Amino acid sequence: MAKFVYRMQNILNIKQKLETQAKMTYSLANQKYLEQQKILQEYMVRRVGYEQHWKKLMQGNLNLQEVEHARADVNAMKTIVRRQMVEVHKAEKELEDARNRLKTVMQERKVQEKLREKAFEEFKQELAEAETKEIDELVSYTYNKGEQGE
Repeated sequence: MAKFVYRMQNILNIKQKLETQAKMTYSLANQKYLEQQKILQEYMVRRVGYEQHWKKLMQGNLNLQEVEHARADVNAMKTIVRRQMVEVHKAEKELEDARNRLKTVMQERKVQEKLREKAFEEFKQELAEAETKEIDELVSYTYNKGEQGE
């Protein structure tokens, strides 16, 4: 029996490897995004704590130096939170880029797989036609041999 050999198998293999790499890149980008989100959350919690401390110092007896220091802490945390938001947005953009790349690579691999399936179906069809032709020839030969023998 004939063996099916897909002539573009090496291209399909490359597409599969590219998809694996794109999945890893996406995974790393997602991990980075989640880490940046977590850091942002932690900074926001700290900022809220500094704001509460500042409000607490504003009540009762005022120590201007402590109040001013607490206000500076709050402002510094606001700046840190804004910077972290920028980092989160950068990580989010990288994640989106990785997602789009993965989507493209997956589509390319699927196209190659469909081409392979189509080639395999054509191979099976050709094999079936060859088998049918062989059977017809065998039947014709046997029939003709039988007529000559009489």
